Amino acid sequence: MFTGIIEEIGTVAALDSHADSARVRIRGPLVVSDAVHGSSIAVNGVCLTVVDLDDEEFSADVMGQTLTMTALAGLKPGDAVNLERSVRADQRLSGHLVQGHVDGVGLITSVTEHTDWVTIRIAPPPDLARYIADKGSITVDGTSLTVSAVSDLPAAIGGPSAHGDASDAWFEVSLIPETRRATTLGTARVGDSVNLETDVLAKYLERLSAGGAR
Repeated sequence: MFTGIIEEIGTVAALDSHADSARVRIRGPLVVSDAVHGSSIAVNGVCLTVVDLDDEEFSADVMGQTLTMTALAGLKPGDAVNLERSVRADQRLSGHLVQGHVDGVGLITSVTEHTDWVTIRIAPPPDLARYIADKGSITVDGTSLTVSAVSDLPAAIGGPSAHGDASDAWFEVSLIPETRRATTLGTARVGDSVNLETDVLAKYLERLSAGGAR
């Protein structure tokens, strides 16, 4: 379990691709400072298991499904990545509950500069739109953020709009200077792919509702 509060911007040292998997090596001196074999570290929001480490780097295996469902397949040596160690039971929960299980990949469609902040608009996969709510929590490349604006949902999936479909969905997040400094989102550009994890509570509520009252 994670909180979405990025501890360190790491660097991809190597990515070895295989037939249906990969092994990634990440430089992150802070997150490996107390890591051991088997520790969980979120890389751009993806929970990975440490299989090898030294004083500055760690390696993790990435299975085929993870490569398909996330943007990790697009990484290359030298790329910056957001890193967070799993949360301890005695820590403050400064962000929100993040599982490190990415739901899908979104596409940045606009980056708008303001005087003291930046607004990023993201197009999520159509099947995730129903889980994203104004002022709700969203994890973008492992960063816990608050949704600052969201498009209407079409009536077909419970929204008020009789026009359009979920493929037109978008949401926005606003970044303060500290978030820009402390995460890779500070250099986000239009066309970038980002890992998205929606609020787990929304998914459980939908599942329970579909099952009916008992």
